[in-house]
Amino acid sequence: MRVNSITRRVSYVFLCSVPFLLFPLVGVRALRIPGVYQTIGAVVFAGIVGAAWLLGVRAIKGPEGRQRLALAGTFLLVPSTLFSLLWIGLAAPADATPVENRMRFLVLVVGSIAVTGGFVVLRDALRDAGERVYSSLGFAANMLAGAAYLVWMSFTLGMVVVRVQAGQIPPAVRAVYDVYDILLFFACILTYLTTAAFATSLGRIPWLGRGATRAYVIVNFVALLFLVLRGFSYPDLRASSTPWYLRPAFIAGIPAVPWIMPFLLGVVLVRRAGDEST
Repeated sequence: MRVNSITRRVSYVFLCSVPFLLFPLVGVRALRIPGVYQTIGAVVFAGIVGAAWLLGVRAIKGPEGRQRLALAGTFLLVPSTLFSLLWIGLAAPADATPVENRMRFLVLVVGSIAVTGGFVVLRDALRDAGERVYSSLGFAANMLAGAAYLVWMSFTLGMVVVRVQAGQIPPAVRAVYDVYDILLFFACILTYLTTAAFATSLGRIPWLGRGATRAYVIVNFVALLFLVLRGFSYPDLRASSTPWYLRPAFIAGIPAVPWIMPFLLGVVLVRRAGDEST
């Protein structure tokens, strides 16, 4: 099926706007009204899936080279796509119910697996294209980040499940959780490094423009710097009157935020996969 250039361009612009569109939709607790948030989520989810298919996900059924790009891009799109369906009005963990938080961390577990898998597939595509240095560095950081994410999120999910079943979290478990925050810190750091390395690799092929490559690298290193300045542990939001959305060091360490740039890389890969002249 051939898709005209205007439709693909609109799909591309829409997908690039998705991570920034989701911030208010996810953060506004007032949207968590039965019947309302499900409708909004279903509409946004359908829009993302439709736009991704028109842009190039359909190339999964095509030749191996384009198929690999489409598969890598699809995996990188998974977290934000699931957030659009399930996270409308969820807000911060403290504002959500235990059952909602159980769903939150289950989605994060799935997202960590999808992003890790997407970068693994992308590394193979880059090696076949002749770029082996930065793709190998990105692959190493990706595997460490994926393992750290999976351990932290699985533990946190287990803690929430205990709270749902028992009504409270045992003090001993909560004490261990504070130690596990270090895992999340390094998972986020390694994800920023992974994305910067793969963006550099894409720029050397070049499957990514020089300006775009610089932008990806700069944004990831700025976020990494904010996270380092913040330190190992989450700051206590109640200790300051400044809203969380005005605190970049806090935002950089939100588990899903490091996946924003991989999502945008996924859009680039899907677009390239759908380009029949590639």
